[in-house]
Amino acid sequence: MSIITTNNNKADRGSKNQIADLPFSYEIETKRVLKKAGEARSALAELKGVATTIPNEGILMNTLPLQEAQDSSEIENIITTQDELYKSDIELSQFATQGAKEVHNYASALTTTYKKIKESGIFTNAYIKEIQAMLEGNDAGFRNQAGTALKNDKTKEVIYTPPQSLDAIEKHMRNLELFINDDSICDWDSLVKLSVIHHQFESIHPFFDGNGRTGRIIIILYLIQKGLLDSPILYLSRYINRNKSEYYRLLQAVRDDSSKAEIWEEWVLYILEGVRQTSIQTTKLIKEIKRLMQIHKDKIRLELPKIYSQDLINIIFSHPYTKINHVKDGLGVERRTASKYLGELEKINLLTKIKIGKENYYINKDLMTCLGNVHDM
Repeated sequence: MSIITTNNNKADRGSKNQIADLPFSYEIETKRVLKKAGEARSALAELKGVATTIPNEGILMNTLPLQEAQDSSEIENIITTQDELYKSDIELSQFATQGAKEVHNYASALTTTYKKIKESGIFTNAYIKEIQAMLEGNDAGFRNQAGTALKNDKTKEVIYTPPQSLDAIEKHMRNLELFINDDSICDWDSLVKLSVIHHQFESIHPFFDGNGRTGRIIIILYLIQKGLLDSPILYLSRYINRNKSEYYRLLQAVRDDSSKAEIWEEWVLYILEGVRQTSIQTTKLIKEIKRLMQIHKDKIRLELPKIYSQDLINIIFSHPYTKINHVKDGLGVERRTASKYLGELEKINLLTKIKIGKENYYINKDLMTCLGNVHDM
């Protein structure tokens, strides 16, 4: 799906697509929806539980949001490799490729806003604007000119015209903000609300650029706000990527006739199944990471007892491409000592050393293989 933008001053006229305020009055929680919501909620609960068994939150926070960012960006044809991602360093503004920079910006937007929502407990439009600004590298805010429309990539036919005026966009976004934060106005299951929130945001299409990626970040952060997850570790974009044509078909079907409950039902079931499947996949991934950590732990204890520490294991699993500074700063040791530790781990084949420019990286290949195999889990 492509976007076209012109300097058309006709605001909110001539569009057959109308956005209703939330919540709408007709039934959306059918028996099929409630059953699927229960299955998705159960899978999420298991994921939330297994995540707490990892000894250091950084192990998941430094790897899984980046995986979600990679898949979400791929939906927008921003393609990167695992190597490019982990050779890059957002803190130093050093990136292997432009695509890697955009993926890191996505992960940063996700984790930064996650911390704010954990602290405040609310999810405001100001946060949504911050997410988009971090993705796009500007603070343009909501669209303030008419002329934006979505068209079919193949036929070039305009298939959807979102709200055109800034007043209309702000009105719909205020309603969405209220719907997200005030559970007293609607007693729908939180996962059902999640499905509607995502559709509503994508249909409002409030920004000139970055709506798709911003909308997928909102999904993860809403789960955290409602206590269904403790950290942003779900891979929902992977599911959408694998079922992209169905995603866009159902998104547009609801836009074309949002008054039919059965059309909404198919959309909601699609999102709920995505939450269920990706929760199961991510649970398997975390269990595999935990298993690999135990293998590394046992090997270091047996062969290198003098340098063994849980903190060292946490570091090489938090950074699939570990640098000397990671160990130096993480353990509070001299650079020479950090280099020695990594060299010892290389000797027993737990890490593989490569040189990129002037920097040495020590790759945790077991972890990289695990992250690369998530599609098969």
